[in-house]
Amino acid sequence: MKSFEKIKASRERLGLNQSQFAKAVGVTQKDVSLLESGRKKFIPNKYIDFLIENDFDLNSVFNEDLDLKMNYNDNIDQLKENTTVYKLRTDKVTDIQSIPLYNLEATAGLVELFRDQSVMIPVDTIKIPNLPKCDGAIYVTGDSMYPLLKSGDIVAYKQIQDFKNDIFWGEMYLVSVEVAGEEYVSVKYVQRSEKGDDYIRLVSQNSHHQPKDILLSKVRAMALVKASIRINSMR
Repeated sequence: MKSFEKIKASRERLGLNQSQFAKAVGVTQKDVSLLESGRKKFIPNKYIDFLIENDFDLNSVFNEDLDLKMNYNDNIDQLKENTTVYKLRTDKVTDIQSIPLYNLEATAGLVELFRDQSVMIPVDTIKIPNLPKCDGAIYVTGDSMYPLLKSGDIVAYKQIQDFKNDIFWGEMYLVSVEVAGEEYVSVKYVQRSEKGDDYIRLVSQNSHHQPKDILLSKVRAMALVKASIRINSMR
């Protein structure tokens, strides 16, 4: 049974329609419909968290001779034996790669950097074993993601092109947004917006920064943050 078929089977065993299931998980009915039809190619963490909270044994709950809800303590050994690590579609691990490090302040901005990265001169290169494929790295400025990230840290990124379909909701992104004709670049968590599919919500780690819903049409560039580097001492 494929993953999206298991999600549908879980919903049906709970006796919920798509709308009720979506509300319980915390997603839209459209999201559930896309997932169950197989048009959504990955299962967001919200679904997994919801099933675990309801004591599902994700590996065996779909067998006909088992009850809907499984006792977690009785099945803990089985869960450990069958744990599967899920990677993002963009995670293609390479043993060693040279990641160009750019000084964003010395370029014309994130849009120009992404438009023709080949003509930009990096200030250095970074090599990290077993790091998923990255397009480049830049220095972080500001405190919106503090204490997870602080000004001066380095983030390695993988650029995305299709903002509507290639966003992994809840993940950390490098985002360039047009604000009053100027480019605003930041590192934020990208979440679904309650205003609809034409918007995205940018959320900071720092609680002093309020979440902000912006039009997707205002996004000029976006990249998934694959890794972060912090230098704790210069000596």
